[in-house]
Amino acid sequence: MDRTLLDPDAQRVLDLIREAGRPPYETLTPPEAREFYRAGRRILQPDPPEVAEIRNLEAPGPGGKIPLRLYRGLGTVRGAALPALVYFHGGGWVIGDLDTHDGVCRLIANASGCAVVSVDYRLAPEHKFPAAVEDAVAATEWIAAQGASLDIDSSRLAVGGDSAGGNLAAVVALTARDHGGPRLRHQLLIYPATDFVTSDDPGRERFEGFPLNVVTMNWFRDHYLRGAGDYGDWRASPLRATDLRGLPPAYVLTVGFDPLHAEGEQYARNLKEAGVPVQHRHIAPQMHGFLTMGKLIAAAKPATEEAAAAVKAALG
Repeated sequence: MDRTLLDPDAQRVLDLIREAGRPPYETLTPPEAREFYRAGRRILQPDPPEVAEIRNLEAPGPGGKIPLRLYRGLGTVRGAALPALVYFHGGGWVIGDLDTHDGVCRLIANASGCAVVSVDYRLAPEHKFPAAVEDAVAATEWIAAQGASLDIDSSRLAVGGDSAGGNLAAVVALTARDHGGPRLRHQLLIYPATDFVTSDDPGRERFEGFPLNVVTMNWFRDHYLRGAGDYGDWRASPLRATDLRGLPPAYVLTVGFDPLHAEGEQYARNLKEAGVPVQHRHIAPQMHGFLTMGKLIAAAKPATEEAAAAVKAALG
C-alpha cells in the first residue's frame, strides 16, 4: 500500500480524524458507533441537494415495519411512473440509517432521473444475520408490488448500495433470480463486501489508520454474523454463490485503499465469467466510504453521478 497514491482530499479526511482523536469503531459499543457515524455527517457531507419530492414510507417485514424513504429527482414529472433504484445504505450492518445516506440518495435521484427508495433495514447486533437480508428482500418485493401507488414502474427496477449495502444488493439480486422475482434490470455495487471466508486471511492488506481496516471490518463481521458457520453462506458472502448466471447487469465500483477491494474486484470478474454484463470502475486513489465524504473529497460527487448514469442507462 503506497500511501503517496492516496487522493490528497482523502488524506485530509484521515488527518482530521486523527487530529480530532476520534476513537476507532471497534473500541465503541454499537450505539456509540452509530452516534459517531451520524455526527460525522456535519463534517464530511455537503448540504443535501434539493429534490422534487421525498416521501417517508413503511414496508411490512418479517421483524416488523421497515422504514423507507422515496426520492424523486429534480425535473421528474409529478405522478409519472419512474424507474426505481432500491438502495441499501452502508455501515457494516451495524451503523448507518436513512439520514446518513440521505445526500447520496438525493444526488443519485437527481442525476439518474429515477426514483430512489432507501431502505432502513434492521441492524446488528440487536438483529443478527440474516435479519438485514430478510428486510432487504421484503422491502424490494413490497416496492415492486406497490409500484402503481408509489408512482414507480416496477418493470424497470434496480437494486444498489455501498459497502454492506452493496453486499445486500448482490444478495437481493441472487434471491430475486432464484425465487421468481421481482425482475431486476440492474445492480449497483459500490465497494461491496462479498466474502467473509477470507476475512481472517493473515496475508490480507490491513489498511491501518483508515476508517475501514481489517480490525474494524472484523468488528462489524462479529456483530453481524452468528458465528464462523455463517462465513460461507452465500447470503453473507455472495462471492460463494455457486452460480451467478442470469443475474442483472452490474456496475461495480472499487477503490484502492479498502480492505474490501480484492473481493469486490473478484466478484466483478466472477459475474463477467458467468456471462453477466459488468461495468467495473476502479478508483485507485480513493478510500472506502468516500462517496459519503463529499464536503471534503471533491471526487465523491462525480463518482456518484457516474454510478447514477449507469443506473439511468440500465433502466432506460
